[in-house]
Amino acid sequence: MNYLWAGMIVVGVIYGALTGNLGAVTDQALDSAKEAVTLCITMAGVMAFWVGLMRIAERAGLVGHIAKGLGPLLTFLFPSVPRGSSARTHIATNMVANFLGLGWAATPAGLSAMKELKKLDPENEIATDAMCDFLIINISSLQLIPVNIIAYRSQYGSTNPSLIVGPAILATAVSTGAAVLFIKLRHLLCRGGRRS
Repeated sequence: MNYLWAGMIVVGVIYGALTGNLGAVTDQALDSAKEAVTLCITMAGVMAFWVGLMRIAERAGLVGHIAKGLGPLLTFLFPSVPRGSSARTHIATNMVANFLGLGWAATPAGLSAMKELKKLDPENEIATDAMCDFLIINISSLQLIPVNIIAYRSQYGSTNPSLIVGPAILATAVSTGAAVLFIKLRHLLCRGGRRS
């Protein structure tokens, strides 16, 4: 990927020089750098706010209560993960953060969940079914509030940045439904294959 981006930059600079537009290339590079810094500052503020709220929820015990409330769902999605495993708490935290559109807060919980899931089968060198299932659920990620997209739309001058909420809920509901269906069909087919 690094070679691809580096190659595109080199081709752009060479093309700009050959066509006499090297000044325009330089101006656009500087404008883009300025825009990137502005976007980073905007996103840092949004990230700090939402990740801070997530930390407060964790320390107040709200995440623990939500994890208990998600118990039946976690058992349905991850039947091989024991009820007492800390992996379930990390999975629940990840799911809640993703549901609220807090990808930044979801990532540490997701990494912790993967580590705990690996501890359940330390002898195996490949990913377990629970690890694969968690990755699929994490990627599909049902979202109630797409914080990132709202922040991007706001940054780039959208008159109604939150207008994306409805379509985002629909799209992520469909993707998560497809993920759950895939997981359950895979479990069913694998079980059927083992019996025969």
